[in-house]
Amino acid sequence: MDNEYIKKLPIPTCTVNPDGIISAANPLMKNVFVYDDIVGTNFFTMTGFKRDQLMKANQEEKILERSGKVFKLWVNEDAKEDEDIAVFFDEATIRETFKNKLENERAAIVYINIDNYDELIASSPEDLRRLIPAQIDGLLRKWGDSFESPVISTWEDRYVMYTTSGQLNRMIEENFSILDEVRNLESKIDFPASISLGIGSSRVSLIESTELAEAALELALGRGGDQAVVKTDDGTRYYGGSLQSLEKNNRSKPRVIAHAMKALIDDADKVFIMGHKWPDMDAFGSAIGASAICSYLGKDAYIVIDKHNEALDTIYDKVIDTDIYNIIKPEKALRMVTDMSLLIIVDTNRPMLVESAELAEVCKTRVVIDHHRLAADSYQNSAVAYVESYASSASELIAELMQHFSQKRFISKLEAEAMLAGIMVDSNNFSGRTGVRTFEAASWLKRGGADTTEVKKFFQVRQEDFLAKANAIIGAEFTPEGVVYAITEGTTNNIQIINAQVADELMTVKGTKASFVLGRNSRGQTVVSARSLGEINVQSLMEKLGGGGHFTSAAVQTNDPLAEVLVRIKKGVKDAFDKEEEERRRTLSKTQEIELIR
Repeated sequence: MDNEYIKKLPIPTCTVNPDGIISAANPLMKNVFVYDDIVGTNFFTMTGFKRDQLMKANQEEKILERSGKVFKLWVNEDAKEDEDIAVFFDEATIRETFKNKLENERAAIVYINIDNYDELIASSPEDLRRLIPAQIDGLLRKWGDSFESPVISTWEDRYVMYTTSGQLNRMIEENFSILDEVRNLESKIDFPASISLGIGSSRVSLIESTELAEAALELALGRGGDQAVVKTDDGTRYYGGSLQSLEKNNRSKPRVIAHAMKALIDDADKVFIMGHKWPDMDAFGSAIGASAICSYLGKDAYIVIDKHNEALDTIYDKVIDTDIYNIIKPEKALRMVTDMSLLIIVDTNRPMLVESAELAEVCKTRVVIDHHRLAADSYQNSAVAYVESYASSASELIAELMQHFSQKRFISKLEAEAMLAGIMVDSNNFSGRTGVRTFEAASWLKRGGADTTEVKKFFQVRQEDFLAKANAIIGAEFTPEGVVYAITEGTTNNIQIINAQVADELMTVKGTKASFVLGRNSRGQTVVSARSLGEINVQSLMEKLGGGGHFTSAAVQTNDPLAEVLVRIKKGVKDAFDKEEEERRRTLSKTQEIELIR
């Protein structure tokens, strides 16, 4: 572009050569940069924009703040990669200021729930039953006042806060400190109080913000509570979640779920049951249990499985040999499905993990039974959703439901053993994520004919897999912080099982707080199993890699290289410890401040 022409333009303009050097500039550029002469300086260094970013300025908004002003950047449309490009600076200070003001004043809805309210009241001494709720009420109202946002009680364990996007950003900067304040309340019960926050903020409408807040609270509760979930037009973010899910004493929910399932099964022409891809013992056991329920109600049930690991061979072959169960491929299920068909999904709640996403899409009526924490992409609007993150396994949930379909025990010995195996594998032989209800479900299955000796045979491994486990343990890296990293060499379809067993075994070493075991499956994917004793939230770490699970037990399968995944895990662990240390110092500082006041 001609230099004389640039000088006559009524807005700040300059030309930049392929190396980023400013070759010409008109006098108005002094309104952007305070320097007397910018010709010969590096435009990329001064602005932070690279050439490829500038080339997209006409399609993607590029904003530059300089000298207390805001400019929107444009480039000449005929700009080519190997030529000078003209950059135009359109001052947009007033527009951007007004835009930011509107953005900060946009309404945000915050739904607040006191977690495990019934258990909190029941576990407190009679003379103190109203004390904890009253203390939480006071903290919430004080917290709301600090953000100039009213907190209104809508039920004994529910609140709603009306705030703005600007105040919401302040809450996010403080990492929703109210979660820590409630958790640190002193009480005479054996578990801490906690709350869940569901926040919605949309540019569309106030109704949309309300719907987002409702969905966010449901997600927070489905992930175990003690956290804040923020849903906006741009996506979902999570904060907090440092407590494990508490087992609920409410026994009416399984009865209600069973009643709803019975009605759906009765109305269906046929029922399809599926778990996640490459099913494990829990996915298979819970599917067998769901099939038994359908058979008891006189309905044809089809278990959909494409491929399975060798670790499932023993029980899978035993089930096939009975010639009782209909196990079919996804392709066949798609040919059989009708508008009257029912789909029961077990041991997962995410579309990306199910055996056949297409089948889940085609079936109009869906039931989800799972024990994993909900994620942003979890199934929505299911006819029935029984997702309880406190449960050890999907098999435990199915066993509970079975008891509400009939007073008579209708499951066979093999079905009881398959479900007991599911509970055992996901609870690491009842050593983790177990509650009273876990043992009650196992006891019911034992009375149903489950033989623990037979169940043990389901877990026998090949000699080479045993050696792979031993070598991984021998080569494990133990850190001073109590975190262990191990790598399983070789590739096998059983890597998921091997990694899980190695991770569990490493947790038995004294001083170990968390273990991460990595390996590659036969498809070339990196497979990670993560375990902890509660000081590190392995679920949040695995979620960042595209996986998930529970607070103390999680996993992921990713196409990223193993070495890269290991680096990201170590960084995540370091960040978690740094955050913990920062919170410890903050708490210590507050304690010292209180002592000085006294």
